[in-house]
Amino acid sequence: MLHVLHDVPLWVTALVLIVGAALYSMGLMLVTRMIYGVDRLSLNNEVAGFKFAVIGVFYAVLLAFVVIAVWEEFRQTEASVRNEAKAAIDLHRVTFALPAEAGTEIRKHLIAYTKDVREHEWPTMAVGEPSDIVVKDLDRLSKSVFNVNPASWQELALYQDALRLLAVMTDNRNERLDSANGSMPGILWFTLIVGGLITLGYPAFFGSTNLLAQVLMTASLAVLVAIALLLGLAFDYPFTGEVQISSYPFDQALRQMPSLWPPP
Repeated sequence: MLHVLHDVPLWVTALVLIVGAALYSMGLMLVTRMIYGVDRLSLNNEVAGFKFAVIGVFYAVLLAFVVIAVWEEFRQTEASVRNEAKAAIDLHRVTFALPAEAGTEIRKHLIAYTKDVREHEWPTMAVGEPSDIVVKDLDRLSKSVFNVNPASWQELALYQDALRLLAVMTDNRNERLDSANGSMPGILWFTLIVGGLITLGYPAFFGSTNLLAQVLMTASLAVLVAIALLLGLAFDYPFTGEVQISSYPFDQALRQMPSLWPPP
């Protein structure tokens, strides 16, 4: 799924899903009409209608649950990105109150980390992988923070804050890396696909003398199911494809990291 979103444009994926679902549903309906005839199929309308209502409601609830769940996960990942960038800004400011040499060293590695997250880790997260460059940047940044020797109670308090901000950055980075590979388990995708096939195949058991109306109703159902599945797929991988979380918070962070304090 991840590589499909990365390698194939979203409109192509949408077209394949919509056309495939419509062809499957309408094709199955036309085949059953040719084999059994409209008169025989129309005998199923009353009984099958109640059963289809149950199946339709069950699948609609399941599909809605999945779309809402991946959307919430998408928003939480967005918040993690913003929190990581804000922690980087705050850590940068705190370093000006730490011992001068140590503060300069931290700022150097912090700016390198922020730049490399934007330039290197965003492309690697699109394929579900962390950036080795950013891993090394974070190691250097952590080491530079751990090497600080506070010389006063004030510096000690600020150093503790620097450690807290470093932990916030690390935790939120781990959150976005975890989200890059998607949050929906494979069994849930399997259930959605099988449920979709059953739901879209069920109209084939109905018979209507108005062929055009039945074709249009069947196609409309197929399009709705395909669009809902596309939404779930797009939101499940927040750093892949055309619907993805922007690196804008890190762009803003870099603009708020002056080399001198107070900034000119």
